[in-house]
Amino acid sequence: MSSHPVFRAAGSAFAAAVIAAALSACASVEPGPSVEAVDPTTSVAQADQRLAAVAAERAAIEARYAEREAVCYKKFFVNNCLDEARERRRVALVAQRNIEIEAERFKRRTKVEERDREIAAAEAEYRAEEARLATEPQPAPREVTPLPPAKPSPAASRMARRNAKAKEEAARAPEEAAKAAANAREFEERKRRSEQKQKEVAERVAEREAKAAARKADEEKRAKAAAGK
Repeated sequence: MSSHPVFRAAGSAFAAAVIAAALSACASVEPGPSVEAVDPTTSVAQADQRLAAVAAERAAIEARYAEREAVCYKKFFVNNCLDEARERRRVALVAQRNIEIEAERFKRRTKVEERDREIAAAEAEYRAEEARLATEPQPAPREVTPLPPAKPSPAASRMARRNAKAKEEAARAPEEAAKAAANAREFEERKRRSEQKQKEVAERVAEREAKAAARKADEEKRAKAAAGK
């Protein structure tokens, strides 16, 4: 027994409305939370605590994202849910990276300041010793003997080692930058392929669910039509 043309038209209209709503929902993504400014670090101990907290929070962010992703695949509008979850994960990771950068910058600055203070103290001690030796009376030499070589300045020696290390780091910088860029490109490509695969899966799931909803609606219309005759 065939269904009435009016019911067939109503079923087609309902299916079209479901597909249009799904496409509209996939096109919009709710904005994630904003990234707040990072408070300045005030001590090395605080910097270490922040770095440890960043590592723990990154793991928690990835765990929450995995849970949210699993929930999204159970929803009707899969793409919209996944896009929102990715955006929230991205913003959360950026916030943690900002904290990490600030803490690491503080530790580097503190280390440089401590090294400069040590160099200044060594230089002051060296000059004080030279001044003390200059004020001591020298005994009359019984015979001409060669003077001992001057003591090298500890500050000059440390500065020479520091400059040599800086040159080595500068020489390695282009190679390390190239490696970092290659790793970043490889990571982005893997990420792009993964997201593309997830998107394709989500689209197939949404398409199947839309078709199933349309078939169910059509079957209900047919059943009602058959019952009314």
